This record gives sequence, C-alpha cells and structure tokens, in this order.
Amino acid sequence: MGSKCCQPGLEGCVPYIQCNQPELEGCVPYIQCYQPGLEGCVPYIQCNQPELEGCVPYIQCYQPGLEGCVPYIQCCQPGLEGCVPYIQCNQPELEGCVPYIQCYQPGLEGCVPYIQCNQPELEGCVPYIQCYQPGLEGCVPYIQCYQPGLEGCVPYIQCNQPGLEGCVPYIQCNQPELEGCVPYIQCCEESYCVFWNDCKQATAASLESEGPCPSHVVVLRRGRIFTFDALHDGKILSPPELLRQLQYVTECCEGGPEGDGVAALTSEERTTWAKAREHLISLDPVNTSILETIQSSLFVVSLDEAKPYATAEDYTPLTLAALAGDPTIRWGDKSYNSISYADGTFGCNCDHAPYDGMIMVSLSYYIDCRLRASGGKWKGSDMVRDISLPEELLFRLDDRVRHDVQLAKQHFLETANNLQVVCCAFTSFGKYAIKQRKLHPDTFVQLAMQLAYYRKHGRPGSCYETAMTRRFYHGRTETMRPCTQEAVLWCQAMTDPTCTEDVKRKALLKAFNKHNKLMALAQNGEGFDRHLLGLYLVAKEEGLPTPHLFRDPLYAKSGGGGNFVLSSSLVGYQTVVGVGAPMVLHGYGCFYNIRDDRIVMSITAWKADPQTDAESLFQNLCSSLHDILQAATTSQL
Repeated sequence: MGSKCCQPGLEGCVPYIQCNQPELEGCVPYIQCYQPGLEGCVPYIQCNQPELEGCVPYIQCYQPGLEGCVPYIQCCQPGLEGCVPYIQCNQPELEGCVPYIQCYQPGLEGCVPYIQCNQPELEGCVPYIQCYQPGLEGCVPYIQCYQPGLEGCVPYIQCNQPGLEGCVPYIQCNQPELEGCVPYIQCCEESYCVFWNDCKQATAASLESEGPCPSHVVVLRRGRIFTFDALHDGKILSPPELLRQLQYVTECCEGGPEGDGVAALTSEERTTWAKAREHLISLDPVNTSILETIQSSLFVVSLDEAKPYATAEDYTPLTLAALAGDPTIRWGDKSYNSISYADGTFGCNCDHAPYDGMIMVSLSYYIDCRLRASGGKWKGSDMVRDISLPEELLFRLDDRVRHDVQLAKQHFLETANNLQVVCCAFTSFGKYAIKQRKLHPDTFVQLAMQLAYYRKHGRPGSCYETAMTRRFYHGRTETMRPCTQEAVLWCQAMTDPTCTEDVKRKALLKAFNKHNKLMALAQNGEGFDRHLLGLYLVAKEEGLPTPHLFRDPLYAKSGGGGNFVLSSSLVGYQTVVGVGAPMVLHGYGCFYNIRDDRIVMSITAWKADPQTDAESLFQNLCSSLHDILQAATTSQL
C-alpha cells in the first residue's frame, strides 16, 4: 500500500492522510485521530513521533522485504499492546486478498473481528466490523459488498459518523493487475443529481433541462395534494417537525371528502395523459402553477391508508401495493414516490428512467440501516420551530377532467387486477452456501431461472439482466443476456433422463463460465445492446429506413426491442426488495436479492396470458436452486 506523503519533510516515510484538501488530492484516504482538538478534522499519521504514541497508530512501511506495500499498524494505547491488528498483504497464501485482522489479547477475542478473505467459508465476502467499545457502538465503519456483478471483490465501506455518510470510496481487491495494492473504483454519481427534483413531462416533445434545486416536498393523501418546504431558516426540518407537517395533512383528510385524484392521470398511456394535461393547463393559470410545484418538488410522499401485511418469508402484499396501489396518491411522472402505509411499513414507486435503479436501492438500504441503528426512535430534540403549515394545492377542474380522472382510475384498476405478483423468500440457503462452492451467487440464480423457465414452458427463455456500467462517465447499465447456448444445453441435459450426472455437471460449469464472461464484458462497456439501440435511434432521428436487423423476427424473438420474456434484475445483497412488471404479455418480471441465508424473489406475470403463472415459476425456481447446489456439492466446480 505504497503511500506518498505530500507534506514537506515527511516525504517517503510517513503517509500523510488527509481528505478533501486540494493540495493533497490523490493521497491515501484518511484515518480518524482522537487527539484533543483534532476530532473529526482528519489529521495526518506520523511515524515514530513520541508525542503521538498512544493516540494515533503509526504505519511502518519499510521493513526489509516488505517495502512499499505491507503496512504494519501498531497501537501503543495502554491495555491494548499485543492485540492490535497486523495487516499483511503479500503473504503467498493471502496475495491480493483483503487483509486480515487478528486480536491476540486474552478476553478480547470476539471484540476485534477476524477477517480472512481466503477461508473457504468466507471467500470473497467480507463481513462487517463492529466495535463494542462503550460510546462507539454503530460508529465503526463496516464493509458490505452488494453491487451487482462485483460481489466478493468490491467491498463498499460505509461510514456512519455524522457528516461522513457514504463518502468512502469502493475498494477493488481481486483484479490480477492490482494484486496486493487495493486501490479504489470510482463510480459515476451523475444519477444522484437527477434523482431529486426530477419529473417527466407528458408533452408532445421530449424535454430535458437543468435549473434551480427547490426544497419543497409534495404530500398526497386520499386524492388530495399538499406541499411544504423541507427547509426552515436554511436548516432541514427535524423528524418532530416533519411529523407535525404530515400529521396536519392526515388530520385535514380525516373525515372529509376525498380529493379529485388528479394524480391518477399520470398512470395513463403517455399520449392520453399529454392531451389531458394540455386541457388542464388551458383551464386556468393556477393549474400550470400547481403542475410546476409538483414537477419541481424534491419528491412525493404518499400517505397510503392500506395495510399490506408482510412477513419475513412472504412480501407479496407489500410489493403488490407498491407496484399497483392507489393511483390517486402516486404521481407517476416523479422519479421518487415515498410510500408510507398505515401499518408502519414503507415502500416506494419510481420512474427510474432518469437514473440507475441501484440509486434507489442504495438510498433505501441506507434508510434501513439508519432505522435499525436508531431502533426506530428519534434521539434528538423534540422542539418544533414556528414553521408554516402545509398548503393544499387545488386544481381548477371541469367535467372533462373529472371524466378523464375516472377513466384513468378504471384503466389502472383493470391493469392492476391483471397483474399477478409473488414475492417470497427461498430460505433453504443463500449467498453463504453458494460462495462455499466457489460459485458466483448472481450467476447461480440466473441459471436457476433459465432452468425453471425451461422446465415450465419446454423452451429457452430470452432474458434481460442488468449489468452496471457506472465505472464509466454517465454510465448506467448494459444488457447481459443470460440465455446463452451453454445455458440452453445445460437445461436440455437437466431435463434428459438419459444424461449422466457427470455430463450435467460439465454442462453446468460451461454455462457458469459463459455467463460470468459475458457479464464482465458488459460491465466493461463491451456489450452490444446499447450500441444497437444507438444505431436504431440515429436511423430514426435522421429519417432513415429502419435497418433490416431490427425488422428480423429473430431479433424480437431473442428479446430485442423490449421483447424479453424474462425481465430480471439483481437488487443487491442486502435487505431491499424490488418488483417490476413483465416486459411482454407472455413474459415474467423477476427481481431478486441474495442474502447470506436466503434469496428473496419477486416474480410477476400477466393473468391474461393462460400459459404464464408466477407461482408455478417460483416453485420451479426453488427446485432448480436445489438442483444446482446439489450438483455443485458433488462436483469439483
């Protein structure tokens, strides 16, 4: 971990670790010092200075044979001698892996966790580090890996100290050319910029613009619309203040008539909504102002009266409510609708066209972590400042708009009733057992999905899987196509009673290798679907004939043009559950997250198609997961 010091007089021996100083950019990430007067200011680490012994661990980097890459961390605090971690990265058995931390002090075993990357039971997955010293609970950074396609080698270090949340970069540890040095990967964060204050506009022409960042939010309740500012005197409203604002909205709606439900119009087909919007604007300038208020808001808060009870094994009611709930309290054009249900559960409904879906997952997981850390209780001041109460936004309507709203609600209800949702946890095993077999968890689930579809329908299923390309500027996603020739041959072998177990295992290994290779190519910008989309759009914009490739029936049959029968996405390796509708009438939507001990799967299908059934596919998927694990257990995969 060669470190260069940017402070005169300390070059070459003592890494100077400092965050966010322009003159020190490019140096090693900071370490927190608890010297009086230096708390939170990210000081430097000095090697062998007597006046710092006992306060700041020093880094010795020039031991013979270990120059420049093996830092030795020694702490001189009384009572901790001998138990301080020793980090070694170039031992032959640990080369390129995550350093391990070992505590040797009697009575402290279990207080300083031991992280070993190459132990069979922990390979590739780095557990979190928790400190149990009084007053430090929850403030020690933990290492959590959850990025799709990068699990096992790209831990994400999250800091929970106030003001430092989410600021620690990704760390890459297993690239051959980077073995032993552990630099970080920087992902493009452009999507975070368009997450807030973003909204589609239902107009004949496509619009995209940037402008100021307002601080108000919009609250929807029982078909009524309210707004209030989330800042007061330049400071964000505290939880008690936010509670007061939301309680006021709830009280206004209790016992009174329901609102006009104009939000339901945003659930209509785009052209229909665009025409209704134009008419709404023509009625009164007030309507234009209200639309601007909603469109420019930070996000929408939906206060839903539903109580979609869910358990740790069955999330179906909750996911169905989030995807197909009351359209009068969802503004479909907004990038983020935060839904609060009457039973204390939460969900969100998003149009993530402007941003990568993992942005929403990261935000949701962060909220979940903070709620767990606080026990769901606010520990700050209960004082509520003198702030303005929420304002109700009242559209000026006529009979045509009221008719359009009723028609939109009817259309939405028909579509919602046609949607079948199954969101359940497969609890027989999870990421831990899969990693023990030295298999990629995401590939494991994707191949199980291919086998499940093949068993149910007797044919291969064209499949879309999201590959993240945020390592590139403005990068978002690429299409990874799991329905490979190798996967199909393996499915055929699994359903052929004459095939031996050895043949099935070899076919499985080939399918795994091909999937992993294609995923790596897609993440490195070497996929082809985004390129083909670009060519198609250029031809369309230039008024050229649609190229023959896009008119070939096989292109659509393979999934091109939005025709994948399996539309899938890994939501991550944490607690967030996702769900989405199928792309096509005869297809499925398949979202899943992979936890240490379970795999939570959300499967959707359209009831109008007699051949598809989400429940049946889920059962086949569970059987396929067991079959792959059994094959992996008895083989040398």
